[in-house]
Amino acid sequence: MTASTTATIIDGKAIAAAIREEVKQGVAALKAEKGITPGLATVLVGEHPASVSYVKSKRETSAELGIRSFPYTLPKETSQAEVIKLVQELSANPEVHGILVQLPLPSHIDEKTVLAAVAVNKDVDGFHPINIGELGMKGRVPAFAPCTPAGVIELLKRTGVKLSGANAVVLGRSNIVGLPVALLLLRNDATVTVCHSRSQNLPEICRRADILIAAIGKARFVTADMIKPGAVVIDVGVNRVEDASKKSGFRLVGDCDYDAVKNVASAITPVPGGVGPMTIAMLMANTLQAAQRA
Repeated sequence: MTASTTATIIDGKAIAAAIREEVKQGVAALKAEKGITPGLATVLVGEHPASVSYVKSKRETSAELGIRSFPYTLPKETSQAEVIKLVQELSANPEVHGILVQLPLPSHIDEKTVLAAVAVNKDVDGFHPINIGELGMKGRVPAFAPCTPAGVIELLKRTGVKLSGANAVVLGRSNIVGLPVALLLLRNDATVTVCHSRSQNLPEICRRADILIAAIGKARFVTADMIKPGAVVIDVGVNRVEDASKKSGFRLVGDCDYDAVKNVASAITPVPGGVGPMTIAMLMANTLQAAQRA
C-alpha cells in the first residue's frame, strides 16, 4: 500500500452491533431451551460522572438484549467491608451470572481487594487476578478476558487481519488494556513488543509493527512517521481536547494523529466509534457465556 492511499476505516459501531445481535439471539435461545435468563449485576460506588454514564449504558444495553439487570448504586462513603459484603452476596446468588464493579472506586476502598472478592466464574470484566494469571499462562484458559482487550482482538479478527506471525506493537502497559491485549495477541501467535514511557527509540519500534495498538493515553501521540506503510492501527485512546466550536467546549480524539496516520495505515479505528462500542458488546457476550456455563 502506498502512503497516498487512505486507510480502510474499521467500523467498531457496526461490528459491536453485530455482536450484540448475536448475544440477543443467544439470550433468547438460552431462555427457550433452559429457562435461564442471564443476569448482570453492576456495582457503582459514588457518582463519578464518567462511571455513572458507563453504568447507565451497560444497564440499558442489558435491557435491549434481554439480560436481567441487578443494579446497585452505593454512596461514595460506603465502607470497603460493605462493598465486599455485597460482592460476596452477588457471587453466591444463582440468578446473577456476571458481576461488574465499576472502576475507579473511591480512594478509601482498595480496588485489588474488591476485585479479588468477585467469584472467578462471574468475573465478566475479566480483572480477577486468577483470570489475568490464567490469561498469561500457556495451556490455561481464563474464564473471561477483559472486555476492551477482547474487543480489540475481535475487531482485528472480524476485519480479516492475520494475527499469526504478525509483528504487533502495544503502546502502553496498563492492567486494563496494554498488558491483557499483549497477552491475547501472544495467544493468537503474534510476535509482541510492549512499549511504555521508559522505552527507547519508540518511533523506530512502532515502524516495525504490522499491527499497532495505541493505548498510551496521550492525545495524538502517534504520528504518521511512526507507522509502517500498510500497518493496521487500533486506537484505544480517548482524550479530551479543547474545541471552541463544540457546545461542550471539547471533543474526543485518540492516541493517534488520525488525519495523518490514515494516509499511511491500511486500516484504522476512529475515535469515537472504533474500540469504544466493543467494550460493552464484549461485556454482554461474557455475561451470556457465564449464564450458558451455569
